[in-house]
This record gives sequence, structure tokens and C-alpha cells, in this order.
Amino acid sequence: MGSGGPRPGVGPPDGGWGWVVLGACFVVTGFAYGFPKAVSVFFRALMRDFGAGYSDTAWVSSIMLAMLYGTGPVSSILVTRFGCRPVMLAGGLLASAGMILASFASRLLELYLTAGVLTGLGLALNFQPSLIMLGLYFERRRPLANGLAAAGSPVFLSALSPLGQLLLERFGWRGGFLLFGGLLLHCCACGAVMRPPPGPGPRPRADREEDCAGEAPGEADGARLRLREAPPRGRARRRLLDVAVCTDRAFVVYVVTKFLMALGLFVPAILLVNYAKDAGVPDAEAAFLLSIVGFVDIVARPACGALAGLARLRPHVPYLFSLALLANGLTDLSSARARSYGTLVAFCIAFGLSYGMVGALQFEVLMAAVGAPRFPSALGLVLLVEAVAVLIGPPSAGRLVDALKNYEIIFYLAGSEVALAGVFMAVATYCCLRRSRDTPPSPTTEGGASDTEDAEVEGESEPLPPGTQEPSSLEALEVLSPGTGSAELEAEADPGLSLESV
Repeated sequence: MGSGGPRPGVGPPDGGWGWVVLGACFVVTGFAYGFPKAVSVFFRALMRDFGAGYSDTAWVSSIMLAMLYGTGPVSSILVTRFGCRPVMLAGGLLASAGMILASFASRLLELYLTAGVLTGLGLALNFQPSLIMLGLYFERRRPLANGLAAAGSPVFLSALSPLGQLLLERFGWRGGFLLFGGLLLHCCACGAVMRPPPGPGPRPRADREEDCAGEAPGEADGARLRLREAPPRGRARRRLLDVAVCTDRAFVVYVVTKFLMALGLFVPAILLVNYAKDAGVPDAEAAFLLSIVGFVDIVARPACGALAGLARLRPHVPYLFSLALLANGLTDLSSARARSYGTLVAFCIAFGLSYGMVGALQFEVLMAAVGAPRFPSALGLVLLVEAVAVLIGPPSAGRLVDALKNYEIIFYLAGSEVALAGVFMAVATYCCLRRSRDTPPSPTTEGGASDTEDAEVEGESEPLPPGTQEPSSLEALEVLSPGTGSAELEAEADPGLSLESV
């Protein structure tokens, strides 16, 4: 895909076309996080038509979330190989096709395969590339950008939940699924604006061929000749998935935290509507509870992102993330016996505030922990681990509801898991990571870099010539070797290898 223009300058632009990318990321994040929860308004109708229990029906949302997270490494590899834009376009088509096919389902298994697997995979192929692209366009304003993009989740949740209830009443669940499939085609439009950011790094093979085709025959031949005659020095193959990030202590702490968090974080939101209906709340008012969570979340995410971007707080973002997790867990624990509509509204306000803080900070913490060059691989591996927790948490909660006919123990379990994640993150950051940072760097780990990073630098790169500027994080993400000319030569010689990372 074309880059959309020249690539001058160095480093993330922190603006410009980045605001368009941020808008697209806002929409994609809204669909990715809001859609699996909004589908829960159809569960009662699905249970009635298919004669299934709540736990069996809840697998639709669980599979969708599991595909969103579990296909993270696949998405990372595809982005590294083909770039963000084509992956997102394909993902939008898959997500839409899944919901359209689900409207013709005659068995729950068909719903699992269409609305669960296909739509979940399509959302995953949109969600992860959009976050990668956002990190390439923003650095100084990255916390604010993450917070604004994360606000798409509550905005879409507050809109999709009442919309789903309206479509259910007017057209039934089949008509609602069909129209939701049409809405998901907007993900393709979002993918179309994901052009690579400006920078001097190597351009994708397709872009080079387009430019050569637009030049005069003599100039095009000369350009190809220059690529072929580039010196073979510094040649390096790009890793499609960098699993060496697993040796990073900060990454390990983050993964454990996210696993504990995912066990209980999504359970209250998924069960909330049916919990309120069982408590005697009318259907329309029960669906509006998710909108209340969304309205509070809309304010909390950008505000928390702006707060985390302050110079005094940005070094302490992991502790702010821990505080958000602890607040969310305590909210679940204190609201386990809420039965009246007023107490449910109070729970939604407190839950939306803490949930918004978690959503705004979770990827900022990961970006700060591993850095831009390793963020695509780290994000894919984190989502894979989180998928396991998502497959355990909501389905187990649904089975407990069917067996006990009581939501109280569900809220206690979910709150305990999220609170434990917050405590672990804070303690591990203070005891392990801070202690390792306070240790003076050894001669073999200059600047506090890890042994793995040193081994990669020593084995894959060469010293920069005098007067050469050190590559920025954007350039490092696009190519792992400073010899861009030789890297382009290798891409020309080996059509199966692409150096495009955006």
C-alpha cells in the first residue's frame, strides 16, 4: 500500500496526520472492546430460541474476546510481514462477514464459529495494528493519545448497547446481527487511513515499485540498479515475532498482572444487564446501566491519560495503574449485594471511573516497559496470555450463575482477582523493578540494557560511522539494522521477506 506522500523528518511527529490515525484508533478500539459486551443484550433471545443456558450463550462473547486477545501473535506477524493497512482492511471484512453469517445461524455452534471466531479474529486484526500505528505517531503526547483512543470503548459501548436493544425489539436478534455486520465495515475505512508515519526509514517494497513505475524507464532502471549494487554489509533479517522480550523482568511482571486482571475485569460488565433484569429492573433501564458505565468511562479515560502525561507522574505510571486496578476490585467487592436500581447506578459510576483508568493506562505501561521497537511483539504475547484468562473468567462466572442462581459470589470472585492484580503490580514494581534500576549498570550492560538487548545489538548491528545520528525508536521499529541500503537489497532479492512494520 502506498505511504501517501514523502517521508521527511525523524521520529514520531506527535501530531499532523497522527490525529487522523488517532480518530481511526478511537473507532477501532470502540468496536474491539464495546462490541463483545454490547452483544450480551441479545443473550435472553438466544437462550429462548436455542433452548440453552446462560453459560452456553455467554461463550459467544467469550470466544469473541478470546479471539481478540489470543490471535495477538498472529496479528503481530502479519503486521510485520504485510503492514498495518492491509491487515486492518482484511480484518474489517472478516468482522463484518462474521456477524452477517451469524444472522443465519440455526445452532449455537454456528454462532460460536461466526460471531465468535470470525468476528473476533476480524476485530483482532484491526485492534492491534491500530495501537502499533498510534505508538509510531506519538511519543511526547503518547499518554494523552492512548487515553483519547481508549475513550472509544465507552463511547461505543454507551451507543451500541441501547442500539442493540432497539434492534432486538424492532428486528429480532437476526436482524440486529445483520445490521451490526454492516456497522463493522467502518473498520475498513479506519484501516484505509493507516499510512506509515513520516521518517527516513526504508519504504515498503510495494511503495518502491509504485515509485519506479511512475518514473521514466531510464530512471526506474537506475533506481533498481542502485538497490542491487548496495554493499552487502550489515545485512539482517527482521524477526516476525521477538520472543526475547519474555526475558525482560518488567514485561514478565506486566504479563502476570494482566492475567490476574483479565480473570475478573470483564465479568461484571458482561453480567450486569442480566443481573439487573433478574433483580426486577425493566429491560430498557437494565440496558441503560451499560450506558452509564460508558458515559463515566468517556470522561475517565482522556482525563487519566492527560494526568499520566504530566512530567511528575509519567515515571510513576505503573503505580497509577495499580491504583486503578485496586479501585476497580474494591468496587466489585463493595457492590456485590446491590439489588435496587439506585445502588446499581452508583456501582456503574464507580466501576466506570476505575475501569476507564485501567483502560487508559494499560497500554501506556506496556509501551514504557518494553519500548517502541519491541512493542508489536510484546503486545501480541500479552494478548495471547490474556486470552487464556478471558476463556476462564466469564464462562466460569456463567456456570456459577446457572448452578447457584446467585450473582453475589461472582462479584466477590471478580473483585478479588482484580484487586490482587493491582497489589501484585505495585509490590513487584517497587521490590523487583525499582531495585534492579537502582543497581549500578555493569560494564556488559551499558545504560541498564538487558543482556538480551546487548546480544542482539552486538550480533546484528555495526558501529555507526562518525557524525551519523543514532536512529530513533521509529527507525528501530522499521528495521533492526542501521544498514538500510543492504536491508532494502535483501528485500529486493527475497520476495518472501518484507521489512515493512507499519
